[in-house]
Amino acid sequence: MKNIPIYQVDAFAGRLFKGNPAAVCVLEEWLPEVVMQAIAAENNLAETAFVVADGGDFSIRWFTPSVEVDLCGHATLAAAHVLLNEMGIDRNKLMFSSRRRGVLSVARDGDRLALDFPADTISRISTPAVLIEALGVEPLETYKGGTDIMAVLPSEKYVAALKPDIGMLATLDVRGIIVTAEGTTADFVSRFFGPQSGIDEDPVTGSAHTTMTPYWAKELNKKSLFARQISSRGGELWCQDRGDRVGISGHAVTYMSGTLKLI
Repeated sequence: MKNIPIYQVDAFAGRLFKGNPAAVCVLEEWLPEVVMQAIAAENNLAETAFVVADGGDFSIRWFTPSVEVDLCGHATLAAAHVLLNEMGIDRNKLMFSSRRRGVLSVARDGDRLALDFPADTISRISTPAVLIEALGVEPLETYKGGTDIMAVLPSEKYVAALKPDIGMLATLDVRGIIVTAEGTTADFVSRFFGPQSGIDEDPVTGSAHTTMTPYWAKELNKKSLFARQISSRGGELWCQDRGDRVGISGHAVTYMSGTLKLI
């Protein structure tokens, strides 16, 4: 029997039952992909992060209940929180090697943790008719990034009121759909719908802020921005536009720890 430490962390939140829950499994060596996918499905959270020590640093992979993904912000934040606060690693910065997005860092930032991720590159596109129908509102602008579509709506109230047709959104050939607007109590707000990845609505999506931060930094003419993801759980993110990189800071809270027993 193999015993694996497992944690559940609420990321991008300063208290329990907010933010985005992620599972973190700390491994001695990689498990077969089919086993990691089965664990993620069993956890039934938006993401499960698997971490393996790699020399003095770490390697990381992320799985939704149905697929492996190239990048995940909240589960990376959760993994760093576990290593620093639950496993007692005494460092100010952790380095994670990912399979498709290179080396990612997470550093202490006061009482928050700060992700350093590559900025997304976006191009403006004509809004697909199916997106307008699925959202029930026509975006002011629509952009395509590396993995997602971003729809810019007229105001925060439109983002908050959305009740999209998830089945129709699932027909779009992307990882997911970011919906965003200028905020009233934040610089910008967003929601994220990812039925293609097995997540109808993600509570807080760190990786989506690699797309939104450069856009809103240009629109609002400021490099440091405060963002809210206004899902039912809600989350708070402090973002920085650094050119080809994006800083994304947030809090994290451990909800549960235990042992996963593989026979």
